[in-house]
Amino acid sequence: MTEALNRDYLVCEEIGRGRFGTVFRCTSRATGDSFAVKSIDKSLTSGDSLDAQCLLTEPKILHLLSPYPHVIQLYNLYEDESHLHMVIDLCSGQDLHNLILSNGGVVPEAEARMLFLQLMRAVSHCHEYGVVHRDIKPDNILLDSRNSVKLADFGSAEVVMDGEMINGVVGTPYYVAPEVLVGRGYGEKVDVWSAGVVLYIMLAGFPPFYGETTVEIFDAVLRGNLRFPVRAFQGVSPAVKDLLRRMLCRDVSKRFSAEQVLRHPWITNGGG
Repeated sequence: MTEALNRDYLVCEEIGRGRFGTVFRCTSRATGDSFAVKSIDKSLTSGDSLDAQCLLTEPKILHLLSPYPHVIQLYNLYEDESHLHMVIDLCSGQDLHNLILSNGGVVPEAEARMLFLQLMRAVSHCHEYGVVHRDIKPDNILLDSRNSVKLADFGSAEVVMDGEMINGVVGTPYYVAPEVLVGRGYGEKVDVWSAGVVLYIMLAGFPPFYGETTVEIFDAVLRGNLRFPVRAFQGVSPAVKDLLRRMLCRDVSKRFSAEQVLRHPWITNGGG
């Protein structure tokens, strides 16, 4: 840990571990407030790789988006020879993945709507600043002590200008949009697709496009054959199924934007 970080914060126990680093709980020496510090090991990334770029991209993007209630906030950034240390919100609740599991695999529609509304506000905020997250999934949707959503992990994100297209297969198989796999460039609506998959999983307990292997999953995503099995969706409103069709639409020109999602009757009329 850097001298400056230890001067400003008391670094406590480890609370998480990822591909490139470790997350610790820390306390501000000035205020006593609790935060998380994400310490990224720079030696685990090579100089010109995409992973190395992520080291610089994530703090820049968090700085651009902060403060916003439903995006993880960056408070301080420290760097030494071996590590990059980001002081961010401490989400003492759980992530959406664990919440779904603790609910027996599904989330009641009213609760799903509340969580999804906050997620889409975060996505809309990102898109307003030209940020495409590219890896929206339950594991990256954190919940604070009040069960308020915080979108996290911007390591795969890109900042784009109006009309600019992104390339590269980035994301997690079940959640990746079909246009990412085709390889002809894509835009911010990949996040809408991924958020639609998250909503479907909350309601059904399983993903809309399934396969036993990554190749099978990608094939199912490319086919985009959206179904609502009666067993899983018999108690679900027609309005949310309509919204899912508009989000999980293979034709990007017809797929809803984040703003259009927020104006859909299932959101504005309380799920009716």
